[in-house]
Amino acid sequence: MILAEKIIRLRKQLGWSQEELAEKMSVSRQSISKWESANSIPDLNKIIALAKIFDVSTDFLLLDENEVLQNNGTDTAPDTPLISLEQAKVYVESKLAVSSSVTKGAILCLCSAIPLLFLLAMAQGQRLNITTSTAAAFGILALLVMVSIAVSYFIKANDYKAQTAIIDEQQFDLAYGVHSVFSEKLNAFKSIYHKKLSIGVGLFIISPMALIFAAVFSQDNDILILMLIVLKLFIAAGLTLVIPVSTRLTAYQNILADIKLKHEKSERNKRIESFASFYWPLLTAIYLGWSLWTMDWGITWILWPVGSVLYIALVGLMDLLIKDSTSY
Repeated sequence: MILAEKIIRLRKQLGWSQEELAEKMSVSRQSISKWESANSIPDLNKIIALAKIFDVSTDFLLLDENEVLQNNGTDTAPDTPLISLEQAKVYVESKLAVSSSVTKGAILCLCSAIPLLFLLAMAQGQRLNITTSTAAAFGILALLVMVSIAVSYFIKANDYKAQTAIIDEQQFDLAYGVHSVFSEKLNAFKSIYHKKLSIGVGLFIISPMALIFAAVFSQDNDILILMLIVLKLFIAAGLTLVIPVSTRLTAYQNILADIKLKHEKSERNKRIESFASFYWPLLTAIYLGWSLWTMDWGITWILWPVGSVLYIALVGLMDLLIKDSTSY
């Protein structure tokens, strides 16, 4: 196979047009066309740039007898699966689908008490012509429905195990060009990740502010309850920003990381997903039981910020215990 044929094959394998390759090489489309038609040969600097972009060796490009694709000179065991660009894309999409299900479940658990809180606030403020008992009955019904839907989302997250297992649970090698493509994706995504993570964390930090101001300047329980709803919505908005971008970043890193580090991250993510699937419904149940027992909604809201911090602490403790157990 001559150089021109190899350029065509590598470009098409990555799904690039001549214009896209030309842009990455900082040359004209006509230059790419001439290289692929064998009407001209790229100079040495361009060949080195092609090898870097395609994530192959210069030997592969230059030596006609070198028909075996290489991935930066690494050896591949005969039974090691080779991940194509399409498989890698499916893996990322599947991880995002899992993340979406977990995020929806967590947010539904977090917000499940909002209808109850709203109706109780309306009852205490003598609005909408409803009594406290009626508000509690309809609110609890809505809460149970939302928690049931949340559990279904947590269960649905397991449907994508087959699409993610080949990268999460096995040793693999990347087909030519895949490492280069996802390195480029990762570098382009980092600025988006940092921006959305900062906004999400900011929402977590300011979430109690409305409730604090209401507690200082108002003694009305209905206002306090409404501000608790605002707190929950801020936290939910933060989760919708933080979880998807963190998942995408981790998926890119799993594809590019070394097998040992990738496996450790994958196992950690599975533990966190399993833990989240019972922690948030449990927290919701505790909040509901405490609130209905005391009927002091102006106090029981504290469970949510405390529970969020406790969740992070428990995840850290779980990592520490796992690390200690594997060190023996």
